[in-house]
Parts: sequence; C-alpha cells; structure tokens
Amino acid sequence: MVRPLPRTRRIVTTGTTALAAATRQARRLGYRVRDDAPRWWSSRAARRTRSAVALLAVTIIGAALGTLLLANVRQDVGPFQADFRITPTLHGGTEVRLPPLGSLTLRSHSGPAHLEIDLAALDEGRTRELVTQPNAINRASADAVTDVTQGLRRVALQFAGAAVLGAMLAALIVFRSTRRAAAAGGLALLLTAASLGTAGATFSRSALAEPTYRGLLGNAQTVVGDADRIASRYGEYTAQLQKMVTNVSRLYATITNLPVYEPADGTIRVLHISDMHLNPAGWSVVRTVVEQFHIDVVVDTGDMVDWGSEPEASFVDAIGGLGVPYVYVRGNHDSATTQAAVARQRNAIVLDNKVETVAGLTFAGIGDPRFTPDKSEGEPADPNDPYERAGVQAVGIQLAKTIAESPQPVNVALVHDPAMAAPLAGLVPLVLAGHRHHREIVTEPGPVGAPYPQTTVMIEGSTGGAGLRGLDTGTPLPLELSVLYFGGENRQLQAYDEISVGGTGLSEVQLERHLAGTDTEPEPTTTPTR
Repeated sequence: MVRPLPRTRRIVTTGTTALAAATRQARRLGYRVRDDAPRWWSSRAARRTRSAVALLAVTIIGAALGTLLLANVRQDVGPFQADFRITPTLHGGTEVRLPPLGSLTLRSHSGPAHLEIDLAALDEGRTRELVTQPNAINRASADAVTDVTQGLRRVALQFAGAAVLGAMLAALIVFRSTRRAAAAGGLALLLTAASLGTAGATFSRSALAEPTYRGLLGNAQTVVGDADRIASRYGEYTAQLQKMVTNVSRLYATITNLPVYEPADGTIRVLHISDMHLNPAGWSVVRTVVEQFHIDVVVDTGDMVDWGSEPEASFVDAIGGLGVPYVYVRGNHDSATTQAAVARQRNAIVLDNKVETVAGLTFAGIGDPRFTPDKSEGEPADPNDPYERAGVQAVGIQLAKTIAESPQPVNVALVHDPAMAAPLAGLVPLVLAGHRHHREIVTEPGPVGAPYPQTTVMIEGSTGGAGLRGLDTGTPLPLELSVLYFGGENRQLQAYDEISVGGTGLSEVQLERHLAGTDTEPEPTTTPTR
C-alpha cells in the first residue's frame, strides 16, 4: 500500500517569533511548508541587525527625552541665577537669553548638542553687594569666567546622566529586559560622550566675537551708540553707583535743613517721575523717595521704556511693589503693549483722555499720539512741522474738551510732550509733563473768562537719566524726580522739592525746595559724600 503524500499548505513567514514557531510545528506534523520570505531576512545576522537597530532607536529616543526633561542646572554667574541647558539638535551652537532685552546666538560649536543659557533671575543679595561694596563689580567680572566654566561642567555631567537614565528606562519599558536596558545605558553614554567631544573639538573662539542678536539686543548698537566711548564712561559710572545708593538713603534727613515749608496734616504728597527709559536704577530711587517722603501717589508722564516691545513689558512689574497708587500717561516711546502692561498692575491708573480722582486729587491725562521707538528722543515738537504741530495740539484740544466736560474740577493735567499743554491754558492750574530730559517751568496765560488766569507747566527731567543713552552723552544726566505738596481747600500746589541723584561721574544727591508762586531761588541742600 502506497502512503499518500501529506497535504501541502502554504505558509508565508515574516520573521516574527509567532510565525516562526507555527512554521516549525507544521513541519513536525508532516506538512510541506513553503517559505516566501527572503533567506537573508530570516538569517541570524538579519535578526541581530534588527535587534541592534531597535535598541539604537529606543536608546536615541529615550536619551533625547531624558536630556529634554533633566539636562539643566542652575549656576550663579555674578548677580545672575543662570539656567544652563543642553538639548539635542542637528546644528549645535549656543543661545544666551537675557530677558527683557532679548537673546544672542553664537556659532560656537558643531554637533548634536545645543547649549542654552538663561540669565533670567537676579539674586537680590548679590546685586545689592555689587552696588554697596567697593570692587564688588570687578570681583564679579573676574569670577564670571569661572562661574560659567563650572556651569558648563555641571550641565555636561547632567546631560550624560539624563541621557543614560532616559535610555535605560525606555529600553526597560520596550524590551522588558534588564540586559538590554544595561546595553542601552552604555550606548547612550557613548553617544553623549561623542556629542560632547564633538562640541569641544569644534569649539570656535572667533564665534564669540560675532554673535547674532535678537530682540532688543538687536538694536544695542543703535541704542547705546559708540561702545568704546561708553565703555570708558561705564567704569566711572559703576565706581559711583554704590555712592548713589548710599546717598539717596539720606534724602529724608535733608528735610530737617529745609525750614521753608512744613507740610501740614492732610497734605497730599505727589511724586512726579518721567522718562525712565528702562533704567532699573530709577526704580531704586523711586522706592526710596516713596518710603521716606511718605508719598500718597506717583505720577508718571511717560517714556517708561525705549522700544515699546513685549519683552520690555516686564520692566513695569516694579510698579506693583511701590504700595501706592500709580497714575500713568503714555509717552512717545511707549506702545499700546506698554500701556496694557502698566494697566495690569494692581495699583496703576492709566489715563488716556480720562479724568480720575486718586488720593484726594483729580487728574486728567492723555497719551502721546506718536510712537517713535528710535534713538532720537527728548526733543520738543518741531514748531516748523505743520503735521507734527497739528497732531500734538489736536491731542491737547481733545484733553481740553474732556476737562471742560468734567463734572468735577481738575487739579492736575498730565501729558508727555509739553507742546500738548497749550490748549489746556486756563482750564487747569497745573500741567505735569516730561519728554525733554531737563527740568523747566513755563507759565501759560489763560484766555479771558477761563477758570484760571494762568496755568503752570512743570516739565520733569529724566528719572532714568535717559537710560543707556545717558552713558553716551558728553554731560552725564542725573536721575531727576520731584515731590509736589498739595493742600488747602482747593488742593492747590503749595511747595515742591526737586531731587537730583548724580548720574555718571556724580555722587551727590541734591534736593531743592521751592514755594509755589514765589520767585525766590532756594539754596540747594546736598547730602554729604564719603
């Protein structure tokens, strides 16, 4: 008897474990199995190759995730608390971020490791030390290189450790094998060592001299001017900065030497500031005056920033820490973004063709109609330019109409450019302005039948010393601000103190007291210097 041939069943294998087991079982039962898969795919070498590729892919993905989540350290660099971070990339390079000024990019190295340094936080204690201790700035500059080097070493070790940990966890989850997890960790360590080695081998010192600026730093040369001239003055500025902070704390003591005017109970004290232009030193002076002069309300007549950009908006956060109402009108360097950032402060009152009563005084104000974020500032409206004159006066006329329609009399009007004050003559007793970066008092006669026979226009200097531009001028600009005293039944201006804090090359704090309505020129009182 002839035994029939077993039936032939066609099984196509794909190299997976399940199909391979099924194929072996079919052959043991006597079936003829036809394998359509290529011989190389099912060979041992192919299986090892697939296993190695899978391990490499899992290692790279796990290492990348680990470094993105864990490869960052915080290191003190001078007064900054700097965050160092290494992220996977194809192009290498370094990015240094300095909010709110922007960032700079360096083509410092090649390879798949990108370095990011965020200089976002200032340590209050170390910053105070810089301005109060002699040679502190020089020591900080000398230690900066050491601080950065230490930060780079720490972040490199963190980068390697995060890559190894991420790769091992990914391999353990995917393969469920401690042996493969260990292999993934070793492979990740080799990859990170190769990445860091490539970065070190391709490091270019010349790239440090050719950064690419973004944000406000892109305008650094336009804003600051000639770097060589400013550098020569900056050493002088830093040498006097600690004297300025020390002397401004003595302002309150000088009041005892000014017997001309004694504020009565119920006197409203108003601090007038203007044209801060992003100078953080201005906030220190403002806070000191607010506390020591018992200020009831701060009035800001604009140009708080330089370019009106979103990164600059963080500069206004100091308003919330003053603890008193803050009345503000927009300057020609302030954008709508700047105005919105001020309005978000809990104690801020933004006047844009509005009338508000604050701390017992009724204020009216309007923002500057122009937005000119460039280097030229501090100049009055060109009287020969009909478009400029018409635009500025039209805003003044608009505010004058608002004041005339107000059911309550206005004590003080606020504008940025003094050219806007002309249409207000006779409608209010006092107009506060800025824009010109120097103090000036002008009297505008009111028309016949106006509520007031004349209007006094008080133009404030720059509370920020013109910002960075103050370092590029032939004559250093002081930080200027004034304390105004209002009293009586009509809340009229009775006296005012003009405060000047020395700018570059100056170390004195000068205070002059004036009685309102007198022509007597007072003797200035100056704080002693050490």
